[in-house]
Amino acid sequence: MKNNTLIFNLIPLNNINSKSTKFILYVFFGSLLIAISSKIQVPFWPVPMTMQTFVVMFISMAYGWRLAFSTLAFYLFQGALGIPVFATGSGIAYLVGPTGGYLLGMLIASAIMGYFADLGYGKNILKCLLPLSLGTIIIFTFGVGYLGTIIGFDRALQAGLLPFIPSEIFKIGLALILVPQIWKIVKS
Repeated sequence: MKNNTLIFNLIPLNNINSKSTKFILYVFFGSLLIAISSKIQVPFWPVPMTMQTFVVMFISMAYGWRLAFSTLAFYLFQGALGIPVFATGSGIAYLVGPTGGYLLGMLIASAIMGYFADLGYGKNILKCLLPLSLGTIIIFTFGVGYLGTIIGFDRALQAGLLPFIPSEIFKIGLALILVPQIWKIVKS
């Protein structure tokens, strides 16, 4: 297992010998965390926020690219099957609905943030800022871009980006504090 993968250091699953079984358990656990986080609404200004993108950031920085991408793909697969893992619905119709671009963006962002995590960027606050910011930009580029094809780009910016900027800055800040700090604890 990679030394730069936080989850293998944090929850090593040493009593399980099979790498495949470990991989499946991490994917299942991560998809469960994302599903739970999509249901959690936190009062925030100017709009309430869910913790879903924060958990995607954290999992990506803790899992590395292959495990993070697999986790997000499994999460989306569960939702496509009709399992209620998304914030307000499930099924194929939900995936192609107004939030579909954000979900696709999370999948792509997870691989990119995870790639940087594999390079050790999660161990340092300054380095960690790059993948977290890039991941957030990717999520909102896909989300607003797709939403714009449905409701128009001006309305998509007004409804699908601008109100969420403060909460996303907060989530990036939270991840910037937690990920490197957890690395310090694990390595001590």
